[in-house]
Amino acid sequence: MAAMALYRGRMLRVLVVFLLIGGVVVAMLWWLQRELIYFPDAASVPAAGEVIEGTREVTLYTEDGLEFGAWFALAASGPAATDYRMAVLVAPGNGGNRPGRAGLAQELRRRGLAVLLMDYRGYGGNPGSPSEEGLARDAMAAVETLADLGYPAERTIYFGESLGSGVAAALQALRPPAGMVLWSPFSELADVESRHYPWLQVRLQLRDRFRVVEHLAGSEVPVTVVYGDRDSIAPQTSAHGWLTRRRRYPSEW
Repeated sequence: MAAMALYRGRMLRVLVVFLLIGGVVVAMLWWLQRELIYFPDAASVPAAGEVIEGTREVTLYTEDGLEFGAWFALAASGPAATDYRMAVLVAPGNGGNRPGRAGLAQELRRRGLAVLLMDYRGYGGNPGSPSEEGLARDAMAAVETLADLGYPAERTIYFGESLGSGVAAALQALRPPAGMVLWSPFSELADVESRHYPWLQVRLQLRDRFRVVEHLAGSEVPVTVVYGDRDSIAPQTSAHGWLTRRRRYPSEW
């Protein structure tokens, strides 16, 4: 009996230790989860004109009092150029900064579109730390800046890149644009995180949700979805399933 009691006592202590370790791990993951979502390049960026000729610096003013640098470029000019008097707001993914999207901006300009390249808080030398709420405020500041530049939302296309598809989807519910392009989107962030961290109870712990489908429900904004069938981050099934269920979102590439 004494030996059995000793064994049970040891097992109880082991169980308590495992529970404590598990609790610490869960608490750390809750605290550090945004480190697994956002990968900001905080380095300062060069002057806009050094990267894209004819591009100028603009300042975004967020609702919570932050000021960010951004780049604005008019549609390319020239004898054969066309200016559609439309702008594209690029909502970036979760890594890099605006110089890395210069090629996209140049291609859009050649196609007759003005472009606003922004970086979220914590990216590209901007103050603050990224969060879903913060990114929503940053995107709203970008829309307001474009309106001041003569491109209201109804003459703007939201281009959401990966995580930016969640930002763009939330933004269109507040400021409906002329259209949207979602590049490598997901239905919601929990789907992506569950795929990469299957051993975690992601849906119970995730603070930043980026519910793309929920924000698009009932929307009349035309949407084009661009995805790759070998995308290992946000696989095709994450975007394609809800796209095909919502036939009034007319296009996919």
